[in-house]
Amino acid sequence: MSVYVYAITSSECHPQLDDLHGVGEEAPPLRTVTEGALRAVVSDAPEDLRAKRRDLSAHHEVQERLLSERAAVLPMRFGLTAADDDAVRAALSEHAELYSERLAELEGRVEFNLKASEDEEVLLRQVIEESDEVRRLNEATRGGGGTYEERLALGELVAQEVGARQDSLTAEVTEALRPCASAESAGGATSEYFLNVSFLVDQGRVREFTSAAEKLAERYGPDVELRLRGPLPPYSFV
Repeated sequence: MSVYVYAITSSECHPQLDDLHGVGEEAPPLRTVTEGALRAVVSDAPEDLRAKRRDLSAHHEVQERLLSERAAVLPMRFGLTAADDDAVRAALSEHAELYSERLAELEGRVEFNLKASEDEEVLLRQVIEESDEVRRLNEATRGGGGTYEERLALGELVAQEVGARQDSLTAEVTEALRPCASAESAGGATSEYFLNVSFLVDQGRVREFTSAAEKLAERYGPDVELRLRGPLPPYSFV
């Protein structure tokens, strides 16, 4: 039977996993595979694995347990499997230097993910109030009036103004939090969030980091939502 791999950590880590279970309908027990200075947390892999909420939760719970025990952890992506335990040992042996280096870099550090969104109506109102040209075109095209060229120009100008404002806010937020973190990793923007960035933070500076994020939220008020998640295993830095 193939093996599902959750995470890699140091062989000095002895995680308490008895109360957790693996992915799949059978909820297989977890075990560890050790090779030299490295240890992998694994379980038997289900034959038909899908990214169901139950299985995603089981996957992340294992990684979060390691983190809660203050272990340096390399969290594996969902769905990673190996042929058997021997194949896991072979991979640990082959990549021992790389894995050990990454674990050393992540020792004592956690990830925080920050997403930001803005109230669209408030943002549009600000753009209209602060741009003479947007205001002129908005008046000209109100109620379906104006020419096609004016309506097109209005849409393009609003998009430019919104993009510039969000770029400025992104830079402002990341620059404010950067001094509290040891690394950052930008994620892709979505239709809901214009900012998606992860920070790698020393555990001794977690309070400093979260306090800085709280001050940013207070500064921007309710019109800008800052959604902070963490501490997390360092998903974005493996």
